[in-house]
Amino acid sequence: MDGSVDPRRGRLLIMGGAAGPALLVRFVELAGSAAARIVVIATASESPETAEASYVDRFSALGAGSVEALRLTSRSQANAPTVEPVLRAATGVFFTGGDQERITSVIGGTATDSLLQTLVAAEGLVLAGTSAGAAMMSGTMITGGDGTGVTAQCVTTGPGLEFLPGVLIDQHFAQRGRLNRLLSAVARYPHELGVGIDEDTAILTDGNCFEVLGSGAVTVVDAGTAIDIRVPRTGPIALAGACIHVLPAGYTFHLTGRRPVIGTPAAERDEAA
Repeated sequence: MDGSVDPRRGRLLIMGGAAGPALLVRFVELAGSAAARIVVIATASESPETAEASYVDRFSALGAGSVEALRLTSRSQANAPTVEPVLRAATGVFFTGGDQERITSVIGGTATDSLLQTLVAAEGLVLAGTSAGAAMMSGTMITGGDGTGVTAQCVTTGPGLEFLPGVLIDQHFAQRGRLNRLLSAVARYPHELGVGIDEDTAILTDGNCFEVLGSGAVTVVDAGTAIDIRVPRTGPIALAGACIHVLPAGYTFHLTGRRPVIGTPAAERDEAA
């Protein structure tokens, strides 16, 4: 396998926040461009109507065939039978930013959750999320934490919706100095890969590998190689022998093999051609 994302599988486009036009255009293209049928879900937002209107306008201006909002602010709405035809007709679904715990508390375990899992896994739906909409893609979800140092108190976690198993996703990564909290989270959950995504940056993944897109970088923390991990209730964590990769646009990473693809990045190959 050369590390490219398989276009035949359902894909996830996971953005670190503050996504610029190039990333949003890529989502529209993945969803079908003029044939795209995009659904915007602003459950995470305190003002869903504002977030919905913003992204409906942006995706429409970028050439999507149709864009509509799906308002899900309660579990009864997420379980309503009217949701299924909307999602089944979609070629792309986009989760906005806000508070990721709103997404999991409203959608987790509902008919909407189950259907999205099926559509991504079996029917090729493109699922995208930015900021909170990225964080919820994890199985173990980072919910907060901004303390100094690498400690158990530096990060709080909870269950995510697990569209991408085996990872811990953090967003606004370089801009908000979140390496300490990702290290803290990975030390607590060393079976998970830590994936920190900068703003205006994304990973595009089919579940086996991911490609880095955008203007920033993706930081991967792998504790699988660690020779010693100690997480006391208070005080600094010990994390010896862990591996860190920093990958800008064009690099790919094997999730199943836990290794980057070394060679000329795709972006440089495209420029050379």
